[in-house]
Amino acid sequence: MPRHEFQPGKLVAGLFLTATGVAYAGDAGGLWDTPWFAVIPLVVGGLCLAGATAVLARAIRGRGGAEEGQR
Repeated sequence: MPRHEFQPGKLVAGLFLTATGVAYAGDAGGLWDTPWFAVIPLVVGGLCLAGATAVLARAIRGRGGAEEGQR
């Protein structure tokens, strides 16, 4: 399996979207009651945090991060 570049922004976005899915799955299963508007802060906040994480990772890594690993 070829190795790929680690992208922490995608990881953060995936974690928040998974948390949103778990919240609604628990509501559908009858474990708890999730209001319909609970998805807004989870998704928007998660995407904002993922964007900030991606920008920070890019700044730390520098511009040549992907090209250096392919030599």
